[in-house]
Formats: sequence, C-alpha cells, structure tokens
Amino acid sequence: MDQAVCCYRHPDRETGIRCTRCDKPICPECMVSASVGFQCPDCVRQGSGHMPRQRTVAGGVVAQDPFLVTKILIALNIVVFVIELAVGDRVLTDLGLYAACTPKQFPPQECVGVADGEWYRVITSAFVHDRSAPYTHILFNMLSLWWIGGPLERLLGRSRYIAIYLVSALAGSAAVLLITPDSLTVGASGAIFGLFGATGVFMRRLRYDMRPILILLVLNVVFSFTWPNVSWQAHMGGLVAGTAVAIAMAYAPRERRNAVQWGTAAGVLVLAVVLSVIAVAQVTS
Repeated sequence: MDQAVCCYRHPDRETGIRCTRCDKPICPECMVSASVGFQCPDCVRQGSGHMPRQRTVAGGVVAQDPFLVTKILIALNIVVFVIELAVGDRVLTDLGLYAACTPKQFPPQECVGVADGEWYRVITSAFVHDRSAPYTHILFNMLSLWWIGGPLERLLGRSRYIAIYLVSALAGSAAVLLITPDSLTVGASGAIFGLFGATGVFMRRLRYDMRPILILLVLNVVFSFTWPNVSWQAHMGGLVAGTAVAIAMAYAPRERRNAVQWGTAAGVLVLAVVLSVIAVAQVTS
C-alpha cells in the first residue's frame, strides 16, 4: 500500500499535488497558480526576489498605494485643525511660525518664537491653518494637495515626494523668517507651491501640455500678491525650492541619479536652514 503524502507545510493534510519547481507536496491552501502547474509559497517568494522592482520616472519604487503619503499629509492637517477647533487659537500661538512677536500680537507672557529656541515652528507651522475664515484656508490647501500632490507622488515615488514636500515647507519658512520675521504665518501653502513647481518640471520633462499647470500656477502667484493676509514669502520660497529639487530629480543622469537627486535635496535643505539661522540672528542681534 502506498504511504500517504502530506503537505510540507500542513503535515495533517494529504495531497496529490506537488510544486512544479521543487517537487514538494502542497495542499490546496498552499498552492499558488503558475504558468505551468502550481508552486509552493517558498518558491514563489524566491522567484519574486529575482524580479526587478518597477521604478517611477524619477527612479523611485512604484508603490501599491501611490497616494498613501498624500493621504497621510491630508489626515495630519485635518487632525491638527480639529484640535484647533477644540482648544482655540492656542494651537496657532504654540505651533505657528514667527521669529519674534510684538505685544500687539500676543500677551507678553506668550511672546516667544523661533528666536527663543522654538525651531520646531519652521515645520509645525506647515500643518496649522487659520480658522478665522470659515474653513476656506484648510479647504483650498487640502484640495490643492490632493489634486497636485497625489499625481506627483505616483510620478516620483514616496521618498522623493516626501523630500520635495518637506524641503519646500522648510524653504517657505526660511523666506518668511528672512522677510517678515515678526508676523505669524501658518499653512501648508509653501509646501504645496513646491509641489506646483515640481509638477511643472516633470510635465516639461515628459513633454505634456504645460498650459494647464502654467495657468494654475500664474493664478496662484497673482493670488499670493494681491489677496490680503496671504504669505507670498512662504509661497515663493516653497516654489523656488520645490522647482530646484524637482529639476535635479527629473534630469539627473541615470548612472549618478541617486547622488544628484539626494545631494540637491540636501543642499537646498541646508541652504534653507542657513538662511533661517541668519534671519533669526538678525532678529536677536
């Protein structure tokens, strides 16, 4: 009498099927359809390890959810806004950006800023939005982030997308500290303008029709300089930084792509930090 053959992963299950690659017995739960017959999970894992990973046009890894980072960024902004609605303007004074404030803005005991060592404000301010105009500030920014950021994340890959977003946000903060160090500034607009610039660069790189993004960018630039209480400083700082990093990511030679891309991002980041330090030094001197 023939001895019963059991699955190599489930010894209590008899089977008549074997892996076409290694000939191990496999039960229906372990069978993975192949071009010819079935394979075991071990052979499938080994085979997938030799398959080249798909890359984006910028060299990033193609993700299963190409909009994950954009969703997380939007969620973070909304969470902070909900907290602000719950506790009031304290969130703006604790997380908003300014080097030093005047008694006209806040009570003397609350008059602290980046000049007092609160450097976290250069990035936390990008996740805070003004609630005085009923939801329009965060609404426009989050819609822009989804419409512009989502497709750009898919085009770049997650790590490069995060790099452009954060560098643009920090460069926007640096421009604010240099030009208007005593004004309270909040919002994701600096980072979003960086994404606008990056989108334009890659549309040019891929030879897409540039007119839609150029029209949208021109309208936003005009809005930045004509609408009251809008920080054109943060917008322009983010736009310049995002465009500069995107140029390196779009046109870096393949054989030195990572070095050029990440070197440029690091260089723009260092420049933003240096300018911020100079701006704060001028306030404290």
